[in-house]
Amino acid sequence: MDARLNYYGSPIGSKVAKYLISAGKVVSDSTLPAATQQLVEIRASQINGCAVCLDMHTKDAAHAGETSVRLNLVATWREATVFTEAERAALELAEQGTRIADAAGGVTDEAWANAAKHYDEDQLGALVCLIAGINAWNRLNVITQQPAGDYQPGQWG
Repeated sequence: MDARLNYYGSPIGSKVAKYLISAGKVVSDSTLPAATQQLVEIRASQINGCAVCLDMHTKDAAHAGETSVRLNLVATWREATVFTEAERAALELAEQGTRIADAAGGVTDEAWANAAKHYDEDQLGALVCLIAGINAWNRLNVITQQPAGDYQPGQWG
């Protein structure tokens, strides 16, 4: 499968990608736990059907020490016993933030309050920006049909 567009080869696409990468670095350098960041990126990418992001984030998470059990259960996090309450709150916020168009009210007050019980203001800011950022990447990749499967951990920094 060939991508519809090489956005890194496009003057506009490469500039946007550069800024998204920069914004992502701010989040990855935050105090939001790295494992939580990975789980959120994986869950949003599952919902959006972004193969290239799933390829990248599952491989990076495994390389960082995440277990196959947890990686395999992200899609069913509500029923799985392997996630902390804080991770569950982040995954709920990620799902609601990703499915804004599907929910008449957007993100519920309950989901926000639950996340706020587990994360401080800086971490909440990082979590919101992470959700927005991965959704942007998912949309870029799905729209342009970026191929997946060849990613090597750490390949894109």
